Amino acid sequence: MYYYVNKNAQTNGDHEVHIKNCRYFPDAKNIISLGDFSNCRDAVREAKKYYIQVNGCFYCVRECNTD
Repeated sequence: MYYYVNKNAQTNGDHEVHIKNCRYFPDAKNIISLGDFSNCRDAVREAKKYYIQVNGCFYCVRECNTD
């Protein structure tokens, strides 16, 4: 699965990790491509290279959502 992180933080400060077919996928100008990973934990780990506060999207990366 290919993952992306939103450059824009949520109101709580989280930068959410998404997959492409998410209905809440950010605009193309607001994403960083993270790459292809076999699980969301590795994608979140990669996103933490860009942002300290990262979370999986509740809708498309629910397994890694901590809210």
